[in-house]
Amino acid sequence: MESIIKLTGVTKEFRNGSGISGVSLELRKGDIYGLLGPNGAGKTTLLKVITGLISPSFGSISLFGQDLGSSYSSSMRKVGCMIESADFYDYLTPVQYLKLTASFYPNIRPERITEVLEAVGLALFSKEKIRHFSTGMKQKLAMSASIIHHPELVIWDEPTNGLDIEGVVHFRALVKELSANQGITFLISSHMIHELEQLCNRVGILNQGVLIREGEVQELLTDSLSLEEFYITELKKGKEVLENGGIKSGN
Repeated sequence: MESIIKLTGVTKEFRNGSGISGVSLELRKGDIYGLLGPNGAGKTTLLKVITGLISPSFGSISLFGQDLGSSYSSSMRKVGCMIESADFYDYLTPVQYLKLTASFYPNIRPERITEVLEAVGLALFSKEKIRHFSTGMKQKLAMSASIIHHPELVIWDEPTNGLDIEGVVHFRALVKELSANQGITFLISSHMIHELEQLCNRVGILNQGVLIREGEVQELLTDSLSLEEFYITELKKGKEVLENGGIKSGN
């Protein structure tokens, strides 16, 4: 199966001693991969390294079978991402903001703006100023911007932040629809373990900058009642191993 992301021994060292250490993983086409970990585990750092926002200290990264460093522009054209909190020109409306976003990509149909606003549940608010939006509405707008160009890979960092119950349910349906009908591969970092259990076919657990466990959800849950139970158990095991090995913590 086609490799979408492949990391081999990726390390990012910061001056304060934090970062990620020796991360190796692979996402295949069609995966919905959930990245789990406590605050400060290195999840956002890892996503930034994958998207080229920061450079790794060591290791190799390939997207769509090509080295990220030598094919950055061509690779990232196929990627939609939302990492940390999105910034907006809050005097714009969603339609104006998405027109600006679409201008960075070739051949985006005008009606695509309406399509993505409907997809994320913002169609009724398309002419309101972004300054009046709640945190959850801004998250939805950031999601719409990340998929406007029909990406093959979507990377979302804590996408359910600020979403109400209805919004979380809508988010889950959106991911399933985009995966099933458009073949999009997802890498999602989230604390919403229950949601990831319902969505993801594969998960990885990052702790203190180290990928301590990863694999197919159904295989990992053989001896656990839920992904949450498995996650807590693995964190306890990983903490003991990392403390004994003296591995540096994440960011």
